[in-house]
Amino acid sequence: MPYAPRRAALRATLRDRELDALLVTDLLNVRYLTGFTGSNAALLVSAESDEATAFCTDGRYLTQAAHQVPDLERVVDRPCDVALARRAAGAGLGRVGYESHHVTVEGLDTLAEAAERVELARAPGLVEQLRLVKDEAEVEALRMACAAADRALAGLVEHGGLRPGRTEREIARELEGRMLDHGAAGPGFDSIVATGANSAVPHHRPTDAVVRAGDFVKLDFGALVDGYHSDMTRTLVVGPPADWQRELYELVAAAQAAGRAALAPGAEVAAVDAAARDVIEGAGFGEHFVHGLGHGVGLQIHEAPALSKAGAGTLLPGMAVTVEPGVYLAGRGGVRIEDTLVVRDGAPELLTLTTKELVVV
Repeated sequence: MPYAPRRAALRATLRDRELDALLVTDLLNVRYLTGFTGSNAALLVSAESDEATAFCTDGRYLTQAAHQVPDLERVVDRPCDVALARRAAGAGLGRVGYESHHVTVEGLDTLAEAAERVELARAPGLVEQLRLVKDEAEVEALRMACAAADRALAGLVEHGGLRPGRTEREIARELEGRMLDHGAAGPGFDSIVATGANSAVPHHRPTDAVVRAGDFVKLDFGALVDGYHSDMTRTLVVGPPADWQRELYELVAAAQAAGRAALAPGAEVAAVDAAARDVIEGAGFGEHFVHGLGHGVGLQIHEAPALSKAGAGTLLPGMAVTVEPGVYLAGRGGVRIEDTLVVRDGAPELLTLTTKELVVV
């Protein structure tokens, strides 16, 4: 992972904001900038150079930090944010940003006391803004996570894992185990397995409900690889589909294709949502599409940007997003189809490669 270039990009932002440094306390942001995966750390990123930047963790992580953060000065202390605030004061820094979306009011009082004459300035979202656009190392991790999920689902279907009589919980456990078998560190989030009428619940959690012939089975799941999350939903049918099931599936598939086609650099996120939503609303099912079209994905399963009616901003090349329209008919069943993609010039790069044809098991 290109951690030094990421810190260099952040330094340019700090200079634009007239900040001498940024105190990074969100662990995901620390990981993004250094590669450190432990449970306690902070980072003081100097606007001048890496030589003036300091990483802090506690004594439990001496060996890990030496391995994962070999290119920065390492401070061993706790609490790390306070230690680095004192360091900023000792270095005579004038204006230091802090992650105000992550620091509590009480925590800010403690930092201010430690930093003495340093001006602490609110600086929310600076690292998250960089994380919006994935570099190629991040995209490769996403590809690997998506591949693990694709292979897990293929194995589940091939070996009869969706047969009648199995429970949602049994299917979820097998699916997650198969992702581990294909290189995932774990599931990216709590898997959704929903059969029959449960498939009409957008975020249903697996229960002891049993798969029966004629059911839709909705699977929303993802793998975690190198800290990066994949996200995919496929809806399958057990046995020959009824006419209403095929028609509903074809409608959602058409909306999903329209949403994917709308992904382009410069596109307004609300317009991408509208491209898919208009298909569903035009068929008279608008009230049954109850969530946004998609979201960013990366070190978190839900990141900016939000592809929704209320979303703001435009897409940039390198953003990783999901496209996941759904139609949910309470008491009958629902369909959601979701892919993870990367915005590219020309056409988006599809990372989840499992077929979107209606699979009958």
